[in-house]
Amino acid sequence: MDGENHAHEADYGPFRRPLFADPQARALSRVGVVDVGSNSVRLVIFDGAARSPAYFFNEKVMCGLGEGIAQTGRLNPSGRSRALSAIRRFVRVADGMGAGELTAVATAAVREAEDGPEFRDLVEAETSLKLFVIDGEEEARLSAQGVLLGWPGSYGLVCDIGGASMELAEISGGEVGKCVSSALGPQQLKGIKGGKKARKAIIRNTLSDLHARLGPQHNRLFLVGGSWRAIARIDMARQGYALPVLHEYRMSRKAVTATAKFISGTDPEELRNLCGVSTSRMKLVPIASEVLKEVVREFRPHDIAISSYGIREGMLYEQMPQPLRDRDPLIEACHFSEAKDARLPGFGRRLYEFILPLFKSAPPARLRLIKAACLLHDVNWRAHPDYRAETCFDLATQANLGGLRHSERVFLGLALLHRYSNSRESARFSGIIELLPEKDRRIAETVGKAMRFGAMLWLGQDTQIGALRLYPKRRELELTLSPDTAPLFGEVAEARFNSLAAAFPATPKVILKT
Repeated sequence: MDGENHAHEADYGPFRRPLFADPQARALSRVGVVDVGSNSVRLVIFDGAARSPAYFFNEKVMCGLGEGIAQTGRLNPSGRSRALSAIRRFVRVADGMGAGELTAVATAAVREAEDGPEFRDLVEAETSLKLFVIDGEEEARLSAQGVLLGWPGSYGLVCDIGGASMELAEISGGEVGKCVSSALGPQQLKGIKGGKKARKAIIRNTLSDLHARLGPQHNRLFLVGGSWRAIARIDMARQGYALPVLHEYRMSRKAVTATAKFISGTDPEELRNLCGVSTSRMKLVPIASEVLKEVVREFRPHDIAISSYGIREGMLYEQMPQPLRDRDPLIEACHFSEAKDARLPGFGRRLYEFILPLFKSAPPARLRLIKAACLLHDVNWRAHPDYRAETCFDLATQANLGGLRHSERVFLGLALLHRYSNSRESARFSGIIELLPEKDRRIAETVGKAMRFGAMLWLGQDTQIGALRLYPKRRELELTLSPDTAPLFGEVAEARFNSLAAAFPATPKVILKT
């Protein structure tokens, strides 16, 4: 019987238990993961929507376990002590938060160090936490699956950099293809004799070999890992980018080259202060930028995207049944938020159906954003009325939402802003709003006005709200009200309906059914 239990545990990987026993489940029970990397040790506790897990708790300690490993072959002694202390804390924190049994994985430093097994045993002896040490190809595969959690159906090359290694994995049509691992981590490279010139030769030779093994990779390059994110922060600062959200931030090949040059020519302390990068991370950034510059030169991707999702999210995606994977992470997150925070959960869907006739010609990608806006239209009702519009805008543009390009975040933010306000005259919005073309800004404003009006017609679940119909040729916006809805069409509702009509522009017409 014990052998049977062990077999079942093996089926669920490091978690040793099913996380998604019910494929129809909308919510994820609290799940904690400890990631023991070459640079940092991190605890993430996931919660929220099953298809779009949110960070209930997220803490890291920059331990530098892999520092000096290229020279000594052993884990950094100070890093070992700091990592063990961090893991002790994480076990206690997770227990206090009701996360249940933690899952812990270790990557390049622990797997390559001669004292890695000794450290793994020490962790288990002192914390009862079993440390799963994964190989390079598995690390690449899990990172790629983390990208797929945030970008369903995406394609391209995933590049995950740690302190002691760098992994590459193909993704296409929602599947992970070839996976390779290399020693191109900054901690491995910084001790090489011969300085920058010698490093460049090693990086180029290694990447040439990886390219030969993977074949042409000219699609999107997804970047996973703290050093890549630090470089992206520097790129944002260099270009004065208005929306400081790393996930889905895009860079061109030209921008990578310019930023690598900027990094090499700027004092690290100045960069650290400019971008809020930690001192320990900043030590690795110059060498990481050399690697990225050569990755881009070798593979020549058509564009480059930063992913905040990696190994930890990939471990969750690994267990998701296909019906759950097939759900839209954005819509699932919005459903979860509505169910948890809205005054009338379920009204978002009815609101979407009510305003949908106004946007019949919109492409599916736009309708998806309109649906998300309707689901989120009331989740910030607790905010003070004077700041509710700003709170909604911040939620959409800065929240942990997967499956959203930055321009889509701005569209969603504007729609929700105009759900509560007719005006967006605020200096703090201007730079961010400019990431969206003017035509799309007007559409987002119209969506917001439609929700602003529709929210006046709250009724019970089984009561017909009424119907909206737009006649573009004769420029007429028609509202049909049922007898149940007519009493709700007071002065404020009428003013909001007229404001909606003016946004098209169209002449408002009201029909009262008897």
